[in-house]
Amino acid sequence: MESKYLWRRLMVALFAVAAALLSMAAATFAWYIYNAAARTTRVELAAGSSVSLQIANAYDGLYGSSTVMEEFTGRLVPVSTDRIAGGFQRVTGFQGEWNPQSGQYRSVASHFAPSIPEVNYYKTSLYLRTNSDNLGIYLSDIGYQDDSIQDPVSTAIRVGILVRGQEYIFEINQAHNPNADDNGAREPEGGYVLRSDRTDGSTVAFAPLNCGNFCNYDRQSGAVSLKPDSRELFTLSGNGSGGYGTPVQVDIYLWLEGCDEDCTLNLQSHTMENIALSFAGFAGKGV
Repeated sequence: MESKYLWRRLMVALFAVAAALLSMAAATFAWYIYNAAARTTRVELAAGSSVSLQIANAYDGLYGSSTVMEEFTGRLVPVSTDRIAGGFQRVTGFQGEWNPQSGQYRSVASHFAPSIPEVNYYKTSLYLRTNSDNLGIYLSDIGYQDDSIQDPVSTAIRVGILVRGQEYIFEINQAHNPNADDNGAREPEGGYVLRSDRTDGSTVAFAPLNCGNFCNYDRQSGAVSLKPDSRELFTLSGNGSGGYGTPVQVDIYLWLEGCDEDCTLNLQSHTMENIALSFAGFAGKGV
C-alpha cells in the first residue's frame, strides 16, 4: 500500500514539473511563438526635399514623391541580428533549466536557426534618384500605426536599411511595452542581439539608431536641416546635365527583434497596421 502511495506522489510531482515547463516555454528571454494567423502590414515609402528627389518601387518603375510597397502577409516570427547582410537568427527550440532564485524550472531558448525572408520578416527594395548634385539622403521620419494601443508591437519592431554595402538599423518606437511580461529568464537584458554568424545563441551588444538620427524636414516649405546626430545614409547625384542620374537601390527590412526586452507574450496576437518611411535630401552634404 505504501509503495502505491509513493508511486502516486511521484507521478503527481512529474506532472507538476511538466506543467511548469510547458507554462514557461513561450515566455523565456524575450522570445515567444508568434500567432500563426496571417497578418498584413501596409508599407509606404515617401521621398521629398527642397530639391528634386524621386522614389519608385522598381528600377524602371514610375518615379514620384511617394510609392506604396507590397503588403506583408507573412508571420512576423521574432528574429534577431547584429548584421543584416549576415542574416537573421530565430529560436527553434527550448530546454528546461532550474532557476535557483525562483525555485522553479524555466524554459530557456537553446536551439537557433537562420530565418527565411518574406516568411519570418519583411524585405523589399526601393529606388531613389535625383537631378541634383551631391545630395545627401537621410531618413526624416518613420511613421507607424499599431493595431493596439495597449499592446504596441512597435516597441519591438526594427527597420533595417541596406544600401551600397552600408547598413543601418533603426528602432521605430523608443517607448516601452506597457504590458511586457515579468520575464525572470530575460537574459541578457535589452541592448544585446543574436550574432548573425552563430547559431548557438551567442549575443553581442547593439544599439539601434532612432529618431535622433533623422534629419528635419518641413513638408510645407520643403526645407531640410540637420540635427547634431543626423545620419547620412548615402549620396545621390544627377547626370550632370540637369537630368536624373542612375537610380540607387535601397533594400528595406522590417522585423520583430526577438532580443528586445519589450518583445514579450502580450504582443503575440498583434501586428503593425501600417508603416511609412520618409526620405529627404540635403543639398551640399557629401561623404
